[in-house]
Amino acid sequence: MRKLSFAIFFTVALSVYALINFYVILRGWELLSLHTALRTCYLAIAIVLAAAFIAGRILERIRLTWFSTALVWIGSFWLAAMTYFFIIAMAIDILRLSNYVLPWFPSFLILHPAQTKDVVVLVVTTLVAFAVLLGHLNAIRPRIRTLNLSIRKTVNNAKSLNIVAVSDIHLGTIIGKSRLTRIIALINSLNADLVLLPGDVFDEDIGPVIKENLGETLRTIQSKRGVIAITGNHEYIGGEEAACRYLNDHGIIVLRDSSFKIDGLCTVVGREDLSSRQFGGKERKSLDTLMNNVDLRLPVILLDHQPFHLEDAERHGVDLQLSGHTHHGQLWPFNYISQKIFEVSWGYKKKGTTHIYVSCGVGTWGPPVRTGNRPEIVNIRLSFD
Repeated sequence: MRKLSFAIFFTVALSVYALINFYVILRGWELLSLHTALRTCYLAIAIVLAAAFIAGRILERIRLTWFSTALVWIGSFWLAAMTYFFIIAMAIDILRLSNYVLPWFPSFLILHPAQTKDVVVLVVTTLVAFAVLLGHLNAIRPRIRTLNLSIRKTVNNAKSLNIVAVSDIHLGTIIGKSRLTRIIALINSLNADLVLLPGDVFDEDIGPVIKENLGETLRTIQSKRGVIAITGNHEYIGGEEAACRYLNDHGIIVLRDSSFKIDGLCTVVGREDLSSRQFGGKERKSLDTLMNNVDLRLPVILLDHQPFHLEDAERHGVDLQLSGHTHHGQLWPFNYISQKIFEVSWGYKKKGTTHIYVSCGVGTWGPPVRTGNRPEIVNIRLSFD
């Protein structure tokens, strides 16, 4: 069942990827119709770019080399460029269709097709290059977002709890030691009582993580009461057992449908990721089951990677739910799609007495580019009364 789910998922994903690339490359080929020599060069480069990400991912699972790493980097940037080439090409085709139905293009566009095509190539390529460049610069500069929240419960040992939540780091080939070191420096600057990692700590296969020894870097996270993580869908895609074992071996507590009491201050409940059925072949426990033995007199923090069915947390007396997964679309305009899928795609919401925060994450999946939002580390200052 697990192998079948993987096969279906990757077949659909690769088919969509291939069709988008075919469309983008075809439109570029048509625009270069008057430049025969340039056309041949363009086609060769375009095919290499389109194949780079898939080839790099396959090769790094066989053996990690500088070549597989280079392919992943090239292919990852192409994913962002391809996205914007596709959107712009679609927009141009819609405009052309509207002009065919009701002619409205200025005469100079019609009378000088060669010059028009050259200008379109130059303008579109420049726009996409700037979008990818600025999006990359944005992606590597996470901000600290601070929330001050109050929970109406009495905690004998403390009046407050300083939490740092860091979701969707996606450690791997793209986000390696230098990025992780900068992220941890920001975490440590917040003097956390508790650090929480709500899923997708790893990108996919942990081979690149092991090669760079990122576990030792993770050990440098400073937290008075420990670091707690849960699985995300990418842990399952890459192999959840190896991922969880690696985190445990490097001082991070991984909650897998279990709870952990923090020194009489609060209880953290960690859910297995929703994709455990699709990619792991097993059902995760219901929240009813997980909350059976949880003392509701203490503040309860729920970690659930994918923010579906937020009403469940409210119904079970959870005080704070932390999620990630959405990246809030990561690339504009996918944030609008994400907002339609999730009740909360990014940000804060209160349901009854339950505080809910969905982070857009600190890392990236695929393209190391963010154009829809800025990555974040969330500092939650909980007060008890």
